[in-house]
Amino acid sequence: MIKAFLFDLNGTMINDMQYHIDAWHIILNDLGANFTIEQTTQECYGTSHEMFARIFPNKFSAIEINNIRDRKEKAYQKAYLPHLKLIDGLLKFLEEAKKQNIKMAIGSAAMLYNVDFVIDNLKIRQYFDAIISADDVEKSKPDGETYEKCAAALGVRTYECIVFEDVPKGVESAANADILCIVIEGKHYTKAAFDHFTNIISFEKDYKEIEINTLVKNN
Repeated sequence: MIKAFLFDLNGTMINDMQYHIDAWHIILNDLGANFTIEQTTQECYGTSHEMFARIFPNKFSAIEINNIRDRKEKAYQKAYLPHLKLIDGLLKFLEEAKKQNIKMAIGSAAMLYNVDFVIDNLKIRQYFDAIISADDVEKSKPDGETYEKCAAALGVRTYECIVFEDVPKGVESAANADILCIVIEGKHYTKAAFDHFTNIISFEKDYKEIEINTLVKNN
């Protein structure tokens, strides 16, 4: 019996990934990465420290990375705020899930600063019983820790949850936590990128056609 829904944030609840990618693209190239936008897209996962370990191993101190990250987040928030909105159908979906007493959590690789920016500006904090951000885990996605901690915070088993994700690393995180997943389709990945996963229930363009009763009863 499904008792909880766990949501990734960026690209899953809001369509903001391009704003993150654009902000990182400018900053990484200013630092000497010489990346195309496609290369930046492929590197935009995990924490900032994990990303810098891949791109600039041993080049920047932890304090320097934190300062660079903060500069990037401010640029992202300034650019995205005028466009901030939930993916189509999600608000109604959250309202209906709340009425049915389904527990809900956000499990994001973003730091809490960015999670708060989204949920407080959209005024949706009341729908979520727990929030697990990059600040709460030792191992970021694709490790399963984020969603394992979401389930634990809600007081449910991982197999009693469904995760909503939009990227392969996120689906892998759900798989590593032994959780079924619905993929919200974006423009950065084709369905073929998810072919090797066995925990995907369905691919959806948005939340308008997702039937909560069907999810709860059939999975």
